[in-house]
Amino acid sequence: MTEQPESPREGVWTHPYHLTSGQTQQHQIGHVRLWITLLDQEWQIREERLVVTGNGADPLEWQATLGHTLPSAEIPVQRFIRAADNGVVQFYPAMASLPTVIRPFQPLTIPAGGRCLLYVGTALWMKICVGKGKTELTEIPLATPSMTWLGRNTMEGELCYASSTYGRLALEAVPKRPWRAVTPVTIINRGEQALLLDRFSLPTPLLSLYQNERGQLWTPGVTVECETDMNSASLHMERSVPESAGLCHLVSPARQTMAKGRRLVRAFDRMFG
Repeated sequence: MTEQPESPREGVWTHPYHLTSGQTQQHQIGHVRLWITLLDQEWQIREERLVVTGNGADPLEWQATLGHTLPSAEIPVQRFIRAADNGVVQFYPAMASLPTVIRPFQPLTIPAGGRCLLYVGTALWMKICVGKGKTELTEIPLATPSMTWLGRNTMEGELCYASSTYGRLALEAVPKRPWRAVTPVTIINRGEQALLLDRFSLPTPLLSLYQNERGQLWTPGVTVECETDMNSASLHMERSVPESAGLCHLVSPARQTMAKGRRLVRAFDRMFG
């Protein structure tokens, strides 16, 4: 009798999944379908990018299934030599390795002396780790990243990822997905003129990830202050997530740390393009 795979279950970040030799665990999360196979001397990872339809539909759930079935041979395989891992694999979320350009749902004008609070949802990367030491095999983006340039010209600025979602003024309007994280961004206009906000750069490599009791992922808040001369912006990183996130615990540290405190001054054109 042919063994039937288990029914799909909800995938969980940081949970230790135990596999035996010959088993394959399939995950479907975000825009990715993933197969993790355990053999006697190696791990195998296969990845397939899902076609995103043009109707704006976003995958809502993370499904995980355990069985012995491999996908089509046309899907490329990555192979990793095993150490003393006891057949344990875990998945950790990570923020993007480059700054991410965010746009409000529609351009916003912040009057002189005014401020606004945007809630930003950004797509995550998945780190695949094995064993008690959580050895990282690889990491994959859970949405296909697109690149953009943010700066006053082609010589001054920086290469960034472009977010596929919008910053929202209402938290309830931000889609809650297991493969996205929410960041509250406060923008303060201390200038003497109104500030038109049509896009800005979120320093995603500097943000750590926290998970609340509902399984949602959050980062600490970011505050951007536009100075009176409008030539520079000061960026401040909060030390913890906001109260609106609920009770949270740290699941992934930031990729990078700020060398001098938690305040960063950046050129205005690099922050807002």
